[in-house]
Amino acid sequence: MLTRELSFTLKDGRSAILRNPQEKDVPGLLEYLVKSAGESEFILRSPEECGKYTPESEVKWVENMNASENSAVLVCEVDGKIAGNCEISRHTQLKTRHRANIGIALTKEFWGLGIGTAMFNELIRIAEGWDGLTQMELEFVEGNTRARALYEKMGFRIVSVRPDAFKMKDGGFRNEYIMMRKL
Repeated sequence: MLTRELSFTLKDGRSAILRNPQEKDVPGLLEYLVKSAGESEFILRSPEECGKYTPESEVKWVENMNASENSAVLVCEVDGKIAGNCEISRHTQLKTRHRANIGIALTKEFWGLGIGTAMFNELIRIAEGWDGLTQMELEFVEGNTRARALYEKMGFRIVSVRPDAFKMKDGGFRNEYIMMRKL
């Protein structure tokens, strides 16, 4: 889904742009995927799994997401660099069309600058524009206190837990929490 472009000022005074990804962003997106995966143990993918993403597959992904009626992806660009991205995907079946899943990630150098809040505000705006959508859902890994604080600030509440859903590199397990926000 194509959305509006939104410019805003970061807490450090720099300018940022939230917008749909474009084919020219693919090299930066590939770099961002590997970097963000290596900076946080709370991201589902690991750096070694990022080899499956190719320039060709990313171009196709960008095209598909921008053409979708039920999904939207935004990238955040700061100083010509991809700082992060977020996605919202609406369920398409009749019994679950009232629900949408979201995801968000940033590289570490951009944490704490207001990008996550700006992304969430835009995802909420998109969700509110979808007829019949009544709730947004997301998951986070136990111990990810920064993400949890942001999600709660944006109105999400824990509604369920998946025990031992993530096996970490050290062999330990972490729970996954499911959060929901009513619109």
